[in-house]
Amino acid sequence: MKLSVLVRSGMTVASLAISAGLAARALVSAQGAPPTVEPVHFHHVHLNSVDPRAAAAYYPKPFAATAVATTFNGFDAVKTGNVYILFTQVAAPPTNELTGPQTSVWHFGWNTPNSRDYNAKFRSAGLTIAQMWAGSDAAAKQVDLSGDVPQAPGGGFPTQEQVLELRAKNVTIDPGKTAGGFGYLRGPDGVMIENAQSGKVERFNHVHMYHEHPLCAMQWYVTHLGATLPARGGQAQQLPAGDCRTRMYSPPTFPSFAKGGFVREPSGGVLLDDISISIRPWPGGGLASTRGRLYDHWAVSTADLEKTVARLKSQNVTFLEEPHTWGNTRAAMIEGPDRIAIEIVEVK
Repeated sequence: MKLSVLVRSGMTVASLAISAGLAARALVSAQGAPPTVEPVHFHHVHLNSVDPRAAAAYYPKPFAATAVATTFNGFDAVKTGNVYILFTQVAAPPTNELTGPQTSVWHFGWNTPNSRDYNAKFRSAGLTIAQMWAGSDAAAKQVDLSGDVPQAPGGGFPTQEQVLELRAKNVTIDPGKTAGGFGYLRGPDGVMIENAQSGKVERFNHVHMYHEHPLCAMQWYVTHLGATLPARGGQAQQLPAGDCRTRMYSPPTFPSFAKGGFVREPSGGVLLDDISISIRPWPGGGLASTRGRLYDHWAVSTADLEKTVARLKSQNVTFLEEPHTWGNTRAAMIEGPDRIAIEIVEVK
């Protein structure tokens, strides 16, 4: 697939805002308000694991202030704020982005007040860091944090051409004076967990998605789950009507897990309560279903499952599982953009 490019090089991975290039076209008043959606809340992320109890016990190690190993509705679990991470036992290691086809779920993560300090604690505790490439050439090194890569001239993430330009000018990073930005842990079953510097407190704050057409996905989440857009400059934002498909993608930039670089724009995000469904583009489509893989699905809750199911069916949303008993409550399963499985849990 031949792609046009945006000149813009990127934005922080933890950002909840739509990229400036996209926002200039997209953040205009919609033609009419979206349909009314009953209150829907972010509830949990559900992982497959060969050892659920050990997996649950892992999270309090890096995030001791906010993660507690527990059980929920018959599952080994982690509670963090009002959100759960649940684990289903499987016989064989579930596939992740290193071992199988990529799904629409990229990772999830925590905001931390100082990602450098957290990264140092991770290393002291013997936890595995998922390092990123700082360039694509033979001299490129791997780094723990985005803040270890010099910014492009004018700001943002550098392309490979800019990496070489910065290196030729001997531009380096002073860790004592440069914010850590974001980095990642590689946890049980290969799960990727973000450590992103933002705010003053540790908290679980996002699930990061891949979507071929980020704006289309945002429209879907707003329409069907009642998601909201983060305010900008104290002002509420709205999505436009009309064609939402992406026709331009940015050039690859660094840091990146792929040595060839990472296409970061157009990006976006919506909020369910204070949890961001953050989005990066996946040019070319073809993402695999999440079911049965490492990140099996994520879930929202509703006080009236029948009402929510009826509305979603009236909107022609695809159902993967009809309403059924789920432990001590009920649930259903729908399919969202790029084959993301989303559970609807009844919480009265």
